[in-house]
Amino acid sequence: MPWPSRKRDKGAVADKKEPDAKIAKTEEETSDKEEEEKSAKPPAGSSKSGWKNWKKKESEGGEESKITYCHWLLKSEPESRLEKGVDVKFSVDDLKAQPNQTTCWDGVRNYQARNFLRSMKLGQQAFFYHSNCKEPGIVALVKIVKEAYPDHTQFDQKDPHYDSTSRKENPKWSMVDVQFVRMTKRFIPLSEIKAHHLAHKADGGPLKDMMLFTRQRLSIQPLTREEFDFVLSLEEEKPH
Repeated sequence: MPWPSRKRDKGAVADKKEPDAKIAKTEEETSDKEEEEKSAKPPAGSSKSGWKNWKKKESEGGEESKITYCHWLLKSEPESRLEKGVDVKFSVDDLKAQPNQTTCWDGVRNYQARNFLRSMKLGQQAFFYHSNCKEPGIVALVKIVKEAYPDHTQFDQKDPHYDSTSRKENPKWSMVDVQFVRMTKRFIPLSEIKAHHLAHKADGGPLKDMMLFTRQRLSIQPLTREEFDFVLSLEEEKPH
């Protein structure tokens, strides 16, 4: 039996360490139809790394390559919080305690986050990110072990993420299965990632457009290979 859902119903709450960050619009401020139409496809654009060893060659003619997302960041809450009477806490230790260290990533109720879930491919890696807690940040690596399929919690009237408008013949919401890979060599706090993001905004580094800061309420976020590799490299450095 699945345990209580620990993901966000709607957009994720901004991390407590980021009170002054600009919060992007979520479906809480638009109708379901509007949000679904706007999020039909993952965002695409251009990116130039240009930071230390993460420099990327520009294509001929000076045009920058389109962004390709192949890694992910998954937010989950390590501290108890009741939602409709159910504790939605789910930490990396809770994941490690599951059979085969595997869980379904259920309860996502944001159209763009759902579409990101549907884009995930078998074997892709993601950061497990502790959110909405005293010190948010990255604690572990997980991998996708089952691609998107209908989220059972949308049909469970006792679940805090029950959706009376979803039909079994045409489910609105999806989930994937993820498996624990390993802990990061050290905790990588949000504050440290933000410092690099601000520096990269000025100098064109790989974190300049990182969605953790441009759409921070999303509980499912895509990462480019450059973003993922740079953040992962931080585990080798001493904490700032």
